Amino acid sequence: MTEPIISPATDLSFDLRSLPKVSLHDHLDGGLRPSTIIELAEAVGHQLPSTDAVALGEWFRESANSGSLVRYLETFDHTIAVMQTREGLIRVAREFVEDLADDGVVYGEVRWAPEQHTAQGLSLDEAVEAVQQGLDEGVDAIVAGGRAIQVGQLITAMRHADRGQEIAELAVRHRDKGAVGFDIAGAEDGFLPSRFKDAFTYLAEHQFPVTVHAGEAAGLESIVDALVHGHALRLGHGVRIAEDIEIDYDENSDEPELGVVTLGQVASWVRDRGIVLEVCPSSNLQTGAIEAFGGDIASHPIDLLFQLGFKVTVNTDNRLMSGVTLTDEFELLSETFDYDLDDLLELTLNAVNAAFLPLEDREALADYVTEGFLRADA
Repeated sequence: MTEPIISPATDLSFDLRSLPKVSLHDHLDGGLRPSTIIELAEAVGHQLPSTDAVALGEWFRESANSGSLVRYLETFDHTIAVMQTREGLIRVAREFVEDLADDGVVYGEVRWAPEQHTAQGLSLDEAVEAVQQGLDEGVDAIVAGGRAIQVGQLITAMRHADRGQEIAELAVRHRDKGAVGFDIAGAEDGFLPSRFKDAFTYLAEHQFPVTVHAGEAAGLESIVDALVHGHALRLGHGVRIAEDIEIDYDENSDEPELGVVTLGQVASWVRDRGIVLEVCPSSNLQTGAIEAFGGDIASHPIDLLFQLGFKVTVNTDNRLMSGVTLTDEFELLSETFDYDLDDLLELTLNAVNAAFLPLEDREALADYVTEGFLRADA
């Protein structure tokens, strides 16, 4: 085993926010600024629970903190309502990039469902183009200010709808204009990826990468279906893969916290083939995705998965609803599981290697990230 390139720093003596980060699972309609929602809602005549930015932010967090994915998803009614115009989409996307950069993110994949943003007459292509303009404006502003960031769109289809093929073709149509991958999202339980198996086959035929929400609100069947019919390279959340892991403790041992770990067939397949897990710790706690393992962050299976060699990445899911940044999630894991700078670098490099980028770009990004962590340790 090679020696770590960075010395332990469990006292968090380094600046987490300054660390170069990679964000793979972050929803555009879950990352708006409350003040922006208020201004856009007034412009389109949409009624909100509050017109005070602080109170509105609290409402989103409290509503999302219910332990139910269904209730969690209801909060998006308000954000989607103000993202129906070209101007609204441009602004939200631009600010999204600015907020990522302020959190130290140097590469981000922004997922969103264009089919949910055509109520005011935008076509699917016009919606994608508006978001791309906003992303480009955000990147240009960050680069002009002397910082670095790169972003790409993950074009998402809603799994309860019947537009999978149409959205897959939309994604491929924009592959050289900002779209880097495809996803399906929405209510997972009862809506297996196989509903869109023809669309996933189409994407595979066009060598267009796919991540699939699976292993959040549903268990192993959903994960297997995402791998078989979805051709998924990554699993959105994927934490319920831990349901296929058994730990047998020896009650007579002097170290009762140690046990024999046995991976089931599905868990072995996911780990051994390096299928990436896009884990969102705070969101998983909010939506009840990890309720089978316990009711607090210390019982989250992320550490078990990480220690067993799964390709774990850390993400925010919805920064508005969870009230978190990627820095916050790093800090939470460091404090809960005693992760040091080496651990955080490994998690970040997992994300780098899983990014939907060409190999050469991933290698350059890995060098950039590693150099940034080395500076933090200096």
